[in-house]
Amino acid sequence: MTTAARILVVDDRAEGRKLLALRLMHEGYAVLQAASGEQALRVALTEALDLVLLDVLMPGMDGFDACRQLRLMPTMRGVPVVMVTALENTEDCVRGLEAGADDFIIKPFKVAELQARVRSLLRVKSLFDEGQRQQAALAEWSALLEQRVAEGVAEVERLSRLKRFFSPQLAARLVTDGEAALRCHHSEVTVLFADLRGFSAFAEHTSVDHVMAMLAEFHAAMGRLIFDAQGTLERFTGDGLMVFFNDPEPVPDHSACAVRLALDMLAVAAQLAPAWQRVGGPRGLAIGLARGQAALGAVGFEGRVDYACIGSVTNLAARLCAEAPSGEVWVCEAVRACTEGRFAQQALPPLALKGFALPVLAWSVMAN
Repeated sequence: MTTAARILVVDDRAEGRKLLALRLMHEGYAVLQAASGEQALRVALTEALDLVLLDVLMPGMDGFDACRQLRLMPTMRGVPVVMVTALENTEDCVRGLEAGADDFIIKPFKVAELQARVRSLLRVKSLFDEGQRQQAALAEWSALLEQRVAEGVAEVERLSRLKRFFSPQLAARLVTDGEAALRCHHSEVTVLFADLRGFSAFAEHTSVDHVMAMLAEFHAAMGRLIFDAQGTLERFTGDGLMVFFNDPEPVPDHSACAVRLALDMLAVAAQLAPAWQRVGGPRGLAIGLARGQAALGAVGFEGRVDYACIGSVTNLAARLCAEAPSGEVWVCEAVRACTEGRFAQQALPPLALKGFALPVLAWSVMAN
């Protein structure tokens, strides 16, 4: 039996709150109510939620502040928050998005619009929950591998299993060096971020099974390219991924390797895109590259450990990826300087990127 989605309705006006709750309960949802932002936070601390409909204009803690506080709760990271407001200007929309809201519903709203938005965002929550379940399964596998290594499982078998969860280079290091391979250290790396353009709209209007099948095809194709290029795959992020070069094993000319991988990924994505677009799928892939110093090593806790690359170089690659159009590779000055003459490079206007005080110089890179 499917459990009804749990929706929290937050509004200081009792009449409006109860009317909205009745409409949602009529659609089969389990509805909780809160009359203030403070009460909403208390509910979120004790109840498992799938969606929050949050009024903006409330006395005391308004909807913007309540949204910011909700986003600080670990249990609320994947729960969509919809701002319900009579405010229509762009500044208020931007303020809400910066506070962590996922969508807006403008009063007065139509019942059909409300139902459609709720269904769409609950599909997104379902995808997030599936990702969490997969992470839990991965943690169980990691624990099993640790146990089998302790019991003296043969090196070849250990290496084969580790490669299912870590990059081949890191898996080999774990077999030979054990936990020492995960110790924090610093190194110069080239970081690649890639993102599927148009994926979010596709996921909102497509069944979970179709979305997961499309992602499986994308991940398999990109994974083969990454491993062939000797890149270290840090993570898949649903519609995107992060790769870095020159750690845990040194990679000569790692920026050029990263650029070649990026161009190969664009080419493969271009081959897959027509089939995706026939069912309303993503338009293509955008990629950002940056080079610089980073901290590398294990992050997580006793039950789950990942091998991560952390630093401003990671943030820069992510920002360049976010700005790049579909079908393009954007790189920072350090990557351009290390690969000059080997790829076609076109200078871009200086970029004002979030988190960077000064304009950032960047180039669009193409195959010669």
